[in-house]
Amino acid sequence: MSQKSDQDNHANQLNPNSDAYWESRGYDERPEDWDDRI
Repeated sequence: MSQKSDQDNHANQLNPNSDAYWESRGYDERPEDWDDRI
């Protein structure tokens, strides 16, 4: 991965609006009620 790609992935894993956030926490994708879970 490039440095930008690594940074984007890191940022997405910290953003609950991103599927990567939920996938890194064991979900298949962002749940419909994601905003109620944070």
